[in-house]
Amino acid sequence: MSLPPPARFITSARSVVGLVRSGNEDSALIHSHLLAVADGMGGHAGGEVASASAIKTLSRLCATLDQNLIDSDSAEDLLLNFLHDIDSEVGRVASEDSDLTGMGTTLSALMLYNKGQSVALLHVGDSRCYRLRGKELVQLSRDHTVLRELIEQGAVTPEEANEHPQRSFLTQAIMGEGSLVPVLMVYETEPGDRYLLCSDGLSSVIDDEAIKTGMKIPDLDDSLTFLVDAAYASGAPDNVTVLISDLDSYNEVSTQISLIGAAS
Repeated sequence: MSLPPPARFITSARSVVGLVRSGNEDSALIHSHLLAVADGMGGHAGGEVASASAIKTLSRLCATLDQNLIDSDSAEDLLLNFLHDIDSEVGRVASEDSDLTGMGTTLSALMLYNKGQSVALLHVGDSRCYRLRGKELVQLSRDHTVLRELIEQGAVTPEEANEHPQRSFLTQAIMGEGSLVPVLMVYETEPGDRYLLCSDGLSSVIDDEAIKTGMKIPDLDDSLTFLVDAAYASGAPDNVTVLISDLDSYNEVSTQISLIGAAS
């Protein structure tokens, strides 16, 4: 059985303020082999600064990716090194302005490597990553939230989760403290896989069935529009950032890096 050809991400993306917030605290990065979403938090402009610092640092690191790194069969150490540099930069920026004390950000980053045969997911916080394979939707990320822990302990039912007062409380975020225990997972790719990265401005207001319906729309731009519109139809109380990507054949690593949201 022949292996699928090498692949890259073909992505449609959008980051919007929503209907309640006055500014956008989300940031995202789009590259042929690396995707990332960050959702910032903190007083004053702390959320915007935190997510933008994380994504801009990642963009500088992303610029160092070359064909050898993308073709290699291991990406875990590279992503963990990226996270260390991002955490250090967020801490450095916060230390220079007392108004930014306590700022932090989530991060979900998905890297395509091993000649397109594998993806590695680095995850901190509650920005999610999903994969649609055929008719099966799977959440690849694992929420770092108090609510997830309560559900796993049986203290809260999934039906009660949407109304729980602690549903947005994080157990981990990038805050420059050097104490992160990220989720790092590796998955093999298959032809036809579709990936979604999003802030909780999407995943907290529409359920997985609606996400699946949107992801099944063949055209990427139409799929993106469906999902963002669904968040707005549900009130869009938070910023909404959505990256939806298919795998496509490629000849070389792209030098183009796009930033959206607060990092743009």
